[in-house]
Order: sequence, then C-alpha cells, then structure tokens
Amino acid sequence: MAELARHMVAYVAPDAWAMMVGADAPAALRDWAAAGRPAIVRRTLCDDGDAVPLGVPLPPALGKRRVALRCPPHAILRTAAPPLLRDAAAAAPREWQVTIAALLLCDPAIRCFGSLAWQHLTGLAYLAETSDIDLILACATAADADARAAQLAVIAADAPMRVDAELVAADGAAVQWREWRSGAPDVLAKSPGAARLVDRAAIFL
Repeated sequence: MAELARHMVAYVAPDAWAMMVGADAPAALRDWAAAGRPAIVRRTLCDDGDAVPLGVPLPPALGKRRVALRCPPHAILRTAAPPLLRDAAAAAPREWQVTIAALLLCDPAIRCFGSLAWQHLTGLAYLAETSDIDLILACATAADADARAAQLAVIAADAPMRVDAELVAADGAAVQWREWRSGAPDVLAKSPGAARLVDRAAIFL
C-alpha cells in the first residue's frame, strides 16, 4: 500500500467495518458503514500497532462525534487525496462563493478537508454558520509558503468564514498558515506520526 498522508480519504471493505466498529456501535456509525462512505486517515497513535489509523467525523445531525478506528491494511480498498476545492465548491454556501473563487485564483490545486469536504463527499449536512473553511496548499519552498500565506491573509480579511489552511511541504509536514506568517523561528509541524516544534528553516527546503 502507498504511504498514507493525513487527510487522505480511505474506502474500506464492507466486511471489515463490523470488526472495526464493534457489535455495540451506534446506529449512525453502522449506517455510515452500510452506505459505503469513506473514512479519513488520522494521525498515528501509539496503540495503533500495524493497523491503518482512520477516523469518521459524524455530522451534527448524527451526534457530531469523531470516531477513531483501526483498519487492517488489507481491508483498504482504495484511497484518494482530499477533495479539490474546485470540486467541493458546489457544496458550499452561496456566501462563500466569492471567497472560494479568490482562493482558486490563488491556487487552482487547493484541496479541502473538514466540514466542506465531508459535505461534498457524503451529501450530509456538516456546514453551519460558524463553520470554517479548511484548506491544504502544497508548497515546494519557503518562498512559496511566504507567498501563499500573504495571499491567504488578503483573502481571509474579507472572508465571511474563518480561513484555516495548512501549508504542506513535499515530505508531508504541514504548518498552519497564520503561524508561518508570524515569522516565528520555531513552528508546529504536523506529520502522519507526530506534531512537533521544528526550525522553520528545515520545513521547506
């Protein structure tokens, strides 16, 4: 199996769901599995062992729970990158569309996760008036990260929602854009296995 990155979407074999969720799983989770909806790759925890660490974020109408799951590698049917923002845009509120258009002008390859992504992927209602827009922007160099953060700052100033975005290096290390823009010498970098403070000069090489 190819290396799995945070926020990737994973589709699980139907017969594996029963083992993952257990016999006493809530009806919402059983229905999720029966519908063939995907899970998301989450950060690895120490007790995950050789299993693939997955999660299911249930929407508000189903309890708004984040359910951590462990899946045998052989039960992963396929994986996919997080949705492209341009594909998920139709699921966003009308009030968001001007901001989304500006973001896509900044980078047509922006991807999204969080509530917008899940509403797009499942057709279920995740977005509320207080929802953020969660984004992923690939950056090859520190100069790219600087430019993207500057563009996000301009867009976020007039956005009707909070703009949260991760600037992601080639090795998968992700930095929150506001923290990067702060110029702090050490920033919190998230990877599939950990989140740690690192020298900003070591992230985008």
